[in-house]
Amino acid sequence: MSASTTLAQPSAAPDPSKKNDGGSLKSYLGQNLRQYSMIGALVVIVVLFQIFTDGKLLLPNNVASLIQQNAYVFILTIGMVMIIVAGHIDLSVGSVVAFVGGVTALMITDHDIPWLLAVVLAVVLGGVVGAWQGFWVAYVGIPAFIVTLGGMLIFRGLAIVLVGTTVAGLPSGFNDISNGSLPAALGYLGNLDGLTVLIGVLAAAGIVISQIRTRRELVKNDLRAEPFAAFIGKLVVSIIVVGYITYLLASSAGGTPIVLIIVGALVLIYTFVMNNTVFGRHVYAMGGNLPAAMLSGVKTKRVNFMLFVNMGMLAGVAAVITTSRAGSAVAAAGTNFELDAIAAAFIGGTAVNGGVGKVTGAIIGALIMGVLNIGLSIMAVDAAWQQAFKGLVLIAAVAFDIMNKRRSK
Repeated sequence: MSASTTLAQPSAAPDPSKKNDGGSLKSYLGQNLRQYSMIGALVVIVVLFQIFTDGKLLLPNNVASLIQQNAYVFILTIGMVMIIVAGHIDLSVGSVVAFVGGVTALMITDHDIPWLLAVVLAVVLGGVVGAWQGFWVAYVGIPAFIVTLGGMLIFRGLAIVLVGTTVAGLPSGFNDISNGSLPAALGYLGNLDGLTVLIGVLAAAGIVISQIRTRRELVKNDLRAEPFAAFIGKLVVSIIVVGYITYLLASSAGGTPIVLIIVGALVLIYTFVMNNTVFGRHVYAMGGNLPAAMLSGVKTKRVNFMLFVNMGMLAGVAAVITTSRAGSAVAAAGTNFELDAIAAAFIGGTAVNGGVGKVTGAIIGALIMGVLNIGLSIMAVDAAWQQAFKGLVLIAAVAFDIMNKRRSK
């Protein structure tokens, strides 16, 4: 990424001589090969596991379980993609999840702190951990790899010291954060939960409205917009996917999982932050061309510091989700969570060298990891082989990214 493109992500300069509608459909698809190939890979993986599991993967209750069991991947991946785009890495998030989860459980069970307050304190504690690591990275200048590697050891050790083996006896309200669903407040439409149907309709309408507004702004300002055929195709596919997922969740035993609302809200917030705020543009600028960003007035130390504070807070949210899902805190919680988040970010199109990556793309990568997790579990594949499969997928995704860049050049 050149210095001229780092501060405004990611649109081409307008050409006053003509309206730019993105060119031909073929050229548009070629330029966005990575994005659409990952969506295609997700579809292929879902279809394969649907076949291999004799149709069990897309059973309504299994789809709800996929969301509940892999919510931590979605949450951590959101923060990880921001860290990687800025040119860093965070190896400590799994240990931070174990540490914060242990402290949260002890606050509830040993100190009688109301679980809602404990959840807030968990997010704050995660932010404090992130601030501690961000200080060493941003203001002392120690590479993030070294700082977070040390953090991985420190917070895993503290988790073992604090938790010991297991801290159980958590209240049902806390456990429902990950295991519960929204109440059937609107009754049922046949066998479908009415509230879930309403949420699905609102989600589909939101996608259509936001995409139309975005396209209108691009056309109004004579900036590059995707071909109309691609635009319509994307809307149709999005509505079909949202409708099908809505049907599956509305048919499940509980309806909409509570944790899905949490994840959805975070995706919307961070997509807006990265695409529509000065902070987001500064993150892309730093990852694309750090010297140019510094010369342009970007306060890189502050941005780096806030990135790690944000990562710590999201790790605190993931700690609450993980502890709630298990119904207890264990010292071994969060093992390999950092690898799942890093893999999901890379699979979703985040560039290894920074500067390129989207929250929505990372969520696609997290979905791929989630489908692999639950699909291999349904097939009763040994945990060691599951790790091997995920490693192969990660290597294939990064290799594809590198080959695609060479092809573009």
